[in-house]
Amino acid sequence: MKIPSFSHRSFIATIASATLAMATAATAQSPSPAPPIPGPTAAPAVKYAAPAEAAKLLADAAKSPDKAITVIDVRSPEEYAEGHLKGAQNIDIASPDFRKSLSQLDPAKTYLVHCAAGGRSTRCLSVLNQLGYKSIIHLDGGLNAWKAANLPIEKPTSATPPQPK
Repeated sequence: MKIPSFSHRSFIATIASATLAMATAATAQSPSPAPPIPGPTAAPAVKYAAPAEAAKLLADAAKSPDKAITVIDVRSPEEYAEGHLKGAQNIDIASPDFRKSLSQLDPAKTYLVHCAAGGRSTRCLSVLNQLGYKSIIHLDGGLNAWKAANLPIEKPTSATPPQPK
């Protein structure tokens, strides 16, 4: 039995053609991604802000009531008592009432959310999304980054941190 001989170029051309045919077939069979679903399931507008940028946004908002920003500190009450951003509302992410507390706020307003380093506040974003919040600013690096940037913090005058109204 005689085995046909192929030239090196012929072999490479055959392999290339087969590979191209398989890739074309795979592309034609794969479905296109579904378009995003609008409405409450769509992600809120989250702006990730470094401490200096967040401080500027808060300062600008303080000058203009129509641009008000509410600060939500999702750390524990004990952490909050050690120092927090001026006017922050303490809504502890570990509290069983966390979701209920957030649901009492107006989701159409703008909120700056933070924790100590950014992990808990990042987890909080999905809850805010589920509750239909529209405008969220996430403080990158949390209060630790805020302090490292030498930005001001305040300590509460009473033992009870402010809760949502």
